[in-house]
Parts: sequence; C-alpha cells; structure tokens
Amino acid sequence: MKVTVERIPDSQVLLNIEIDPERVESSIDQAYKRLAPRAKVPGFRPGKAPRALVERHYGRETLLHEALDRLVPTVVEEAIRSEEIDIIDRPDLEIASLDPVIVKATVPVRPTVELGEYRTLRVERPPIELDEAQVEQSLESLRERYATVEPVDRPVEDGDVIRADIQARAGERELVNQEDAELTVTEEGLKGLPGLHPRLLGLSAGTSESFEAPPSDALEESLRGEPIHYTVTIRDVKARVLPELDDEFAKEVGESFPTLAALRERIEADLRTRLETEADQKLEESALDTLVEGAVVEFPPQLVEREIERLLRDQGVPGDDRRNFEKFLQRAGMDEEALRAEFRPVALERVRRALVLGKLQEQEGVTISPEDVAAELDRIGSGGPQGEQLRQIFDTESGREAIERTLASRRTIERLRQIARGEAPEREPEQASDVTLTDSEASEAVPDTERQEETSSATPTPTIE
Repeated sequence: MKVTVERIPDSQVLLNIEIDPERVESSIDQAYKRLAPRAKVPGFRPGKAPRALVERHYGRETLLHEALDRLVPTVVEEAIRSEEIDIIDRPDLEIASLDPVIVKATVPVRPTVELGEYRTLRVERPPIELDEAQVEQSLESLRERYATVEPVDRPVEDGDVIRADIQARAGERELVNQEDAELTVTEEGLKGLPGLHPRLLGLSAGTSESFEAPPSDALEESLRGEPIHYTVTIRDVKARVLPELDDEFAKEVGESFPTLAALRERIEADLRTRLETEADQKLEESALDTLVEGAVVEFPPQLVEREIERLLRDQGVPGDDRRNFEKFLQRAGMDEEALRAEFRPVALERVRRALVLGKLQEQEGVTISPEDVAAELDRIGSGGPQGEQLRQIFDTESGREAIERTLASRRTIERLRQIARGEAPEREPEQASDVTLTDSEASEAVPDTERQEETSSATPTPTIE
C-alpha cells in the first residue's frame, strides 16, 4: 500500500492510504467466503454458490463493503505503525475512493506545549487587610452559636423559636400536619413552607389562625399553581438570648480561652490565616491565567470532547443510559449538540490549563516518590475509623496513582506560586529543555487521556459514503 503523511492543525496527522488492488481482491474473496453460507442464490444450497453468482446476485459493491469493513482498520493500523505515529485516540476514517481504494485517516497525536520564558512571570500577591469589623463579626457569630432560648411573654418576632401545631395543604395535597412542632421563625428556617414566615410575626402563644398564602415556585411542579392553606396554633414563644461578651463567655468557647482578649487574638490569627490562604489562591489563579495566556498549546479536539463528557457526568447527566439521556434532554429543552456546546468553552479552558500545568511539571522536574504517596496515605488514614476506611479505598494501584497525580498537581501549583513571587529555586541544566510532552505526561495532564496500547482497538470501522 502507498501511504502519505500530512501534519494538520490541532495535533492531528492526515494519512492517505492507497490499498493495493491485489489486497482488495483478496479481501473481497474472504468476504465472499464469510457471506456465502448466508447467501440465498436460486438453485444453490447455502454456501455452495460460486463467487461469481454471489457477486452477481448481491452486487460487487456489497462484497466490497463487506471486505472493507475488516480490511480498512487493519491497513490503518499498519500505516500508523509503519509511520511511527504517536496516536492517542481513535482516528476518524473516510473512504475517499473505491477505485482505487483510498482511505483517509485523521489521527489525533500527542499534544504539544511551549511555555516560553515562563520563569520571568511575576504576579503581585493581593494585600491582606484585616479590620476590626471582621473580628467583631466573628465574635457575633460565636455569640449566635452559643445563644440560649428562653420563654417570653410577647408576640412572635423574627428569630424566635416557637412550638406550634401546624397544618398546610395545597390543592388536594397535604404538605404538613404536625403537632407540637418546633420552628425557628426566620425566612431561611421556614423556606420549605412558603408564605408562612410573615404570617407568624405578631401572633401570641395560645392563638390560632387560618390563612392562605399565594402559589409558590418552591413547591413541586404539579402544585405550583395552587395556593397554600395554613392553620397554625401557637403553643409557646421563646427568644434567643445572646451571652455577654466577656471573659466568662470566652471560657465557654471551643478550647476554653482564659480571657476575652485571648479569644480575640485567636480569632484575629485564624482570620489572618484564612486571608493569607485566599491571597495565595488568588495569586496562583492569576499566575496560572498568565502562564496559560503566554503558552502555545496545540491538542486534538478529542480531548475537549472527553472533557465535555466528564463535565456532563459531574453534573449528573446520564450519558451511559441513552434512554435516560434523551429524557434529560427533553426536560432541559435542548438537543445533544446544544448541550455539548454549552459545556465546550469550560472544557476547552480546562484542557488548556491541565496541559500547561503538565508541561510546567515536566519543565520544573516536579516528581512524586513512593515515599510521598505512602506519607499521604498515612495522613489520610489518621482520621479515626473514617480515615481508615478512606485509606483502604486509596491503598490500591489506582488509588495510589490518584494520590500521586494530586500531589504532583499540588507541588506544581506551589512551584508556580514561587515563580510568580520570584522565589523559585534554580533549575538543573537538564530541566531547561522545551520538548513536547511524553506519553505518560500527556496522559496525566488531562485525566483519561490514555495512550492506546493496541492501535487496533483505537481504529474504528469506517462508514463508506
């Protein structure tokens, strides 16, 4: 066979394969032998009709299609091997001509990433601003957490806790029927009972009231046009009482702080740590955006399609079950193409970022040792019974690989932060080369981008058009 190779954009290679006529003829003969036992030719028992009669009865094109269904994947696999093409996914096949037989195979190959002079990248860390209002707000939140409830002789106010008998009905459906229920009278606390919160305000213990609330979108779809009928009897009213902000309160909080000043210092330290973490995250995100913006990245479109499928799974879209998938599309009011188009920009960005981070990991020589993985397993398993269960889950070959990828990503991001702040250690000379990703590196850069060990499994049967 004759093979020509042409590199085309998006990390793909176009193969033009002209198959020798003798090989096509041999394949047609094998197709005849497969088809003959099923062939119904007048005057002959199945399997006994000569090839010429079978070909005349069914048409040469039928035999040719039967032959190419098996021949094309084989010759494409041979061409990929002979040309030493680094295939990473199934090629797209097209029969360009039947006389002579010419096959076009668009083959996705390893992505390429060039980072340029990324070591000069600099990003300012956002300043940390801790003001007294944040500390006071945290102290108030603690007071709310340690609040008590005490009976009061007054009408219901927002934030009270009440005991009440409550019935609610929408149309013919009973929503709730409960005696002596304890309710927190806030919009959040009563969001499951639309329209109830404002009608409770001002009621007193011992009173009963029936009223109607307007239809609500918070109810299930079949009830959304129905008004809600409530009957409520208030049994008692309690108010939340906040503790005094003093040394006695500090002793009741968490680790039992000796004074309010000590509690305040701990809150300030925790807030500062949180702000520093947030500032580091913003720096890392900005540095990664800058790194990706300055990189030259080329990758096959199949990686984006895989990432779309992963995003759909993460959103609970039932991709494996076609019937449920069709029902999902009906409920969403869109077709599959529109759904995938909605996720494509996010998938595209995720693939670019993952490949760039993978290249940075390679360039900076970030590696994870078996000892690193073992230490992380020990850390995971140190959280009591639940931690031990997690350890058992991750203490497998696939689990250790996942830990290794997570640690590598974490260290690579940390190195990027060092670079952005001008604090990165000098690279070893052999780390300075800028080459394309290796098989394993590109595989790990985007999850599930796995090298096809057998090109036959990566080569689909074409549709002859």
